[in-house]
Amino acid sequence: MNIKRSVFSFIVLVFLSGCSQVAKDANDGLSALKPDTKPYKVSKDLKAIKEDGVLHAITIYNSTSYFLYKGMPMGFEYELLSRLAENLDLELKITVAEDIDDLFDMLNNGEGDLIAYGLTITEPRKNLVSFTENHYVTHQALVQRMPDNWRSMPGYKIDKQLISNTLELIDNPVWVRENSSYAERLQNLQNEIGGDIPIEYIEGNITTDEIIKMVVDGKIDRTVADYNIASINKTYYPVLNIKTRVSFSQRIAWAVRQNSPKLLKAINTWINKEKKLDDYYVIYNKYFKNTRSNRTRIKSDFYSKNGNKISKYDAIIKENAARLGWDWRFLSSQVYQESRFNPKAKSWAGATGLIQLMPATAKEVGVSNNYNPEQNIKGGVKYLERMRGNFESVEDSIQKIKFTLAAFNCGAGHVFDAMRLAEKNGKNPNIWDKNVEEYILKLKDKKYYQDEVVRHGFVRGTEPYNYVKDIFLRYKHYKQFIEE
Repeated sequence: MNIKRSVFSFIVLVFLSGCSQVAKDANDGLSALKPDTKPYKVSKDLKAIKEDGVLHAITIYNSTSYFLYKGMPMGFEYELLSRLAENLDLELKITVAEDIDDLFDMLNNGEGDLIAYGLTITEPRKNLVSFTENHYVTHQALVQRMPDNWRSMPGYKIDKQLISNTLELIDNPVWVRENSSYAERLQNLQNEIGGDIPIEYIEGNITTDEIIKMVVDGKIDRTVADYNIASINKTYYPVLNIKTRVSFSQRIAWAVRQNSPKLLKAINTWINKEKKLDDYYVIYNKYFKNTRSNRTRIKSDFYSKNGNKISKYDAIIKENAARLGWDWRFLSSQVYQESRFNPKAKSWAGATGLIQLMPATAKEVGVSNNYNPEQNIKGGVKYLERMRGNFESVEDSIQKIKFTLAAFNCGAGHVFDAMRLAEKNGKNPNIWDKNVEEYILKLKDKKYYQDEVVRHGFVRGTEPYNYVKDIFLRYKHYKQFIEE
């Protein structure tokens, strides 16, 4: 009887010890999920964002999310963000993450309110962020290079030299970013197939597009990418094979901090509304389905990923911007605003050329051929200098530029009227932002354009107001992509 009790006691001790070890292992695995540990470092929800008036979004500079083409900011994320900001009545500010691995930290540290980038929704990531409704569904595909002379080979020989089954990945290295959903998928796949897949890690500041190009160039043998991104790359790199699936369908979404539930609700409401509109799918198709447009863009000298160019008139603009003491990218933004870099552009009012000079103005500044790019830009800068001379009382250099642009657009007389109205109503006449700009808008109303201090009458104030805002906003985009 004593022996039996001793054996029983020993079994109980072993069992309890095992339970204790299991509990310890489980707790170790969930240590990051303790109730008192939160991934976010700041607290800022929709109300605070509305008070600031700015939606701060974090994204990545690549061929589908956000880039510059022929002087125009573009991208799936960019276009949707612009629509979201308008829907929320907020100004949009975009921060480009230099390293994709930094996205979640940047969000949780308060460097942005929203990650606007195609994130695969995974369980581990749900511990870090709250995902929005998904934008689209895709799957992960193996991206590999076709064999040499593949165009002259029969299909069965091509297939023999390619990996067509995930089991064939055993002992065959795959190159991906360490903290990507692709790496996570490969790690899970090893357990599913019961074999080792050597994973070679690539730095987080290299985009999926760039990694795919490494496959094309033969620098690495293979990688993994979302199928829609791989498919777009295949349109201009036919040497790629993307047929082998490595995952089931996965949802792709944006993300906010876990403590921003009202922002999340507002974004989800907007996404669900947008998905009922044709425009939403037109935007998706533009970046993920329109192969001809994508090929043209990727090959262009004026696609920002190909070089430091905005337009074919960069040299002329640089030379003349120096006369003003302006950043050439800023003057480029104004020229885009006027003509979209079309030297033959003509407005309804009769202004012509790259910077849109009226015939009388062109004559005043010595332009004999308004359609000549060199003459037109040189004359436009001369006129800008003249407009700037009207605002010597404005001490702040940025504010002076805003007055100058407004005067260029609608005439100095209307800007002087807005300045007098601002002063009469207790605003600072030498500050454009939230002062004079408010009264340039009011000059379309009879109550204001008939005021005794107004000398030049009615003007559509929304035009100079938006003119100034749009040029400065575009300049911010140019600074993201183009070096000074």
